[in-house]
Amino acid sequence: MNRRDAIGRVALIMGGAVIGAEFFISGCKSSATKVDDLFDTDHIAFLNEVADTILPTTSSPGAKAANVGQFMAVMVRDCYTPADQKTFLDGLSKLNDASQKQYSKKFLDLDSKQRTDLLVALDKEQKDYSADRNKKLDADKIGHKDDPKHKAPEIPNHYFRMIKELTLLGYFTSEIGATKALRYVAVPGRYDGCVPYKKGDKAWAT
Repeated sequence: MNRRDAIGRVALIMGGAVIGAEFFISGCKSSATKVDDLFDTDHIAFLNEVADTILPTTSSPGAKAANVGQFMAVMVRDCYTPADQKTFLDGLSKLNDASQKQYSKKFLDLDSKQRTDLLVALDKEQKDYSADRNKKLDADKIGHKDDPKHKAPEIPNHYFRMIKELTLLGYFTSEIGATKALRYVAVPGRYDGCVPYKKGDKAWAT
């Protein structure tokens, strides 16, 4: 699966444009500040656990097996704007704060059901937040359509939307995701526009 196709599929799942998509497609040549120590090994381990809750091991390996945490760190460091980098990093603390508030424990100390329930709640939160954010930006755009110098208000993205998008993108473009969770043919043969499909068949990575 190429990067453009993967971003398109993630956008379809998320119901909107992928944050930083223009940089992912163009090779991550953004104005983002590259800081070598933006993420440490604890951050990577934490992100792997969160990602593995979103995409756990089933009949195919989960997100942690694909080291999606490392992928997220690279993409945030190299492709996100400084503002989105800050939102993402602050979000790791917010996720733990949400865990403490609901269970009086850090995320890594939760059992699998508690982790899932927490992330389901955060996913609902980000959907509501993103819908409201889009409405405000659309209203502002309409209200200032005759003013070419108007600058849209800075409303940050939701950190959990970033985490979920990068989890999906990282997993399904990894070797494990493409070959174990999806069907993959390294050298496709002739074009066939009509392929029989049975309910439960895996999607194609190629």
